[in-house]
Amino acid sequence: MSPVDDIADGAQLQQSRQDRILNAALQVFAQRGTSDATLQMVADTAGVSVGLVQHHFGTKDGLIKAVDDVAMKLISATMFAALDSPGPDSVAAIGRAVHGLLTDHLVVMDYLGRAVASETPSGIAIFDAMARIGIERWQRMIDSGDAAEGLDVVWAGLNPLVLTLGSIILRRHLDRHLPASFTSDPELARWEESVNELIRHGQLRQ
Repeated sequence: MSPVDDIADGAQLQQSRQDRILNAALQVFAQRGTSDATLQMVADTAGVSVGLVQHHFGTKDGLIKAVDDVAMKLISATMFAALDSPGPDSVAAIGRAVHGLLTDHLVVMDYLGRAVASETPSGIAIFDAMARIGIERWQRMIDSGDAAEGLDVVWAGLNPLVLTLGSIILRRHLDRHLPASFTSDPELARWEESVNELIRHGQLRQ
C-alpha cells in the first residue's frame, strides 16, 4: 500500500469517527437538549472516549456548533429551496420537503424542534430565516394575484411554519390521536395533504 493510500485511509477513518460523534450528538441533543446533555453522554452513545470527542470538537460549545452546522445545512438546503418555489407550486413543494425530512432525517427534525422550542441561538436563526423567506414568498404571491384577496401577508408566511414546526415539536402527542405513528408514511401523507388543503383553500386565490 502506498503512502497516499495510507493517508486516504487515515482521513476516511477520522471522518468516520467525526460522523459517528456528530450523529451521536444529534441524538443526545434531540432527546435531552444541549443544556442537559454532556460530552460523556455523547461519547457513550458514539462508543468513543470523551477525549476523542474533545480531540475533534474541543469543547461542548464546539460540538454544538458543529451539530448546528450539519443540521441547518441539511434543513436549509431542503426547506429554503421549497420555500423559493414559484407561486402555488410551493405549497406542494414544502409539503414534500417536510415529508422527506421527517422520513429520512427524523433526528435532525427533532433537534430543530427542540432548538426552536428552547429558543437556542440556532433555533432562533433558522425560525427567523424561514419566517422571512415565507413572508417574502407570500408577498410575491399577493403581488402576482395568486393569493386570496385581503390576505394578511405576515400570517400567510407564519402559518405554514407554525403548522410544520408545531407538528414536529408535538409529534409524540399527535401519536396518541392517530392510528399509527405520525412519522409513518401513511400518517405523514395524511398530514401533508391536510396542511396543503388548509393553505390552498385558506390562502390561495380560488
